[in-house]
Amino acid sequence: MKMTAAVLRRADGPYVLEEVELDPPGPGELLVRVVGAGLCHTDVVPRQAASFSPPPIITGHEGAGVVEAVGAGVERVVVGDHVVLSFDTCGECANCRGGRPPYCDQFLFRNLLGRRADGTTGVRDADGGEIASRWFGQSSFATHCVAAERNVVVVDKDLPLEKLGPLGCGILTGAGSVLVQLAVPAGASLVVFGAGAVGLAAIMAARAVGAATIIAVDLHAHRLALATELGATHVLDGAAADLVQQVQTLTGGGAEFSFDTTGNVTVIGNAISALRQGGHCGLVGIQTEPLTLDPIALIGKTVSGILEGGADPRVVIPQLIDWWRAGEFPFDQLIETFPLDEINAAEEASLSGKVVKPVLLPPARTAQAEGLPA
Repeated sequence: MKMTAAVLRRADGPYVLEEVELDPPGPGELLVRVVGAGLCHTDVVPRQAASFSPPPIITGHEGAGVVEAVGAGVERVVVGDHVVLSFDTCGECANCRGGRPPYCDQFLFRNLLGRRADGTTGVRDADGGEIASRWFGQSSFATHCVAAERNVVVVDKDLPLEKLGPLGCGILTGAGSVLVQLAVPAGASLVVFGAGAVGLAAIMAARAVGAATIIAVDLHAHRLALATELGATHVLDGAAADLVQQVQTLTGGGAEFSFDTTGNVTVIGNAISALRQGGHCGLVGIQTEPLTLDPIALIGKTVSGILEGGADPRVVIPQLIDWWRAGEFPFDQLIETFPLDEINAAEEASLSGKVVKPVLLPPARTAQAEGLPA
């Protein structure tokens, strides 16, 4: 079928909207009409020189939409279902079977190559050239995408579907880290470094579970103000020379949990130093230079590298939606929408920090209008 997609042709070039050909869903797959897709910093990875997924590629990995067709063997999802798309997994390794799908043995292979496990893509341009179209198992910067049944979460049809896409990755990562990987209990202290979408999701989750002290650290006053609205009990300027001492003072000797979303090695050092003995630091930012840790600062502390919050989307996304319905997890306050044809402006707004979570809205275009039977 024909569809419109935002194609990244060159690592240093803009996205270009193109009409491309999309193959129908294969066994275990489904076709989704994309209603909204969040833009995440990870979508910039194909622009990097060392990327495993060079252009041409369709990115987008926080999609939500309506199922318009299903392939053979699909049992859990039916045509007409509303779904949130998340990351792809094998579903068979020990971690997948044990409820830890972010640590799937094939996670990087299935999500960062932009292709199926067998190397195929399923999208061709007007000249017949292949375009990578399985970025995180979905490539949702398009009017349609094909995803595997195992990486979708069915949601109620009364929900605002255009807002739900970020639950599939960025919001899941922040909230899941608090709920699953760090398992922050009621009454605990948490310091979050970086008040972007992931950090703010962690703050909202910490408030929802009843953490007593929630400290947000950032360089931007407007993000710290938003963090206060969303549940931070204290906010600190990340440039402060005595930042660690301030955290220790606010927490009576050091936080029980710290969470870094920046990937900045200096910030990570502060996140570890700000912990008390027995504390746990979670890292989700991708470090761009070698990380050297002070062995003295590590004594009695745990440091975890986290993927997708360590969370099972089928478990945590429904929990976050329930909290949102109850007014306890207002993730939609982070969102600003853009038409899909303004994707380059949305990317710039995200990278500059002007917008916390851009969500792209593709033009409505049904599979039936393209001649594909449901």
